[in-house]
Amino acid sequence: QLQLVESGGGLVQPGGSLRLSCAASGFTLNYYGIGWFRRAPGKEREGVSCINNSDGSTYYADSVKGRFAISRDNAANTMYLQMNNLKPEDTAIYYCATGLAPSDDPCTPPYIGMDYWGQGILVAVSS
Repeated sequence: QLQLVESGGGLVQPGGSLRLSCAASGFTLNYYGIGWFRRAPGKEREGVSCINNSDGSTYYADSVKGRFAISRDNAANTMYLQMNNLKPEDTAIYYCATGLAPSDDPCTPPYIGMDYWGQGILVAVSS
């Protein structure tokens, strides 16, 4: 059974850091496009960062460029989102996602290529 499980969320003060993990089971992650998404209170879901499986390029939303970094560990079958210099506006439920379908732009709606989603994890940035 294909499954994605996020961990590493929580409450952090502004300026702090968190690393989200997303462990995959039931399939091998290294052939898949991967992505992190978030839904803030009262807002639509948005793509935070993705690595597509067309040419391996990486996307970051403008709001997180220079602060967040996406990565994966194929041996651990896990993807990560390192989040630094967190701001209150980063508060959201964060979701990891993956898929095999080729996509040049998995981080923008309709999120083509992101077929499997984790359950979501809360990141709250507050003093």
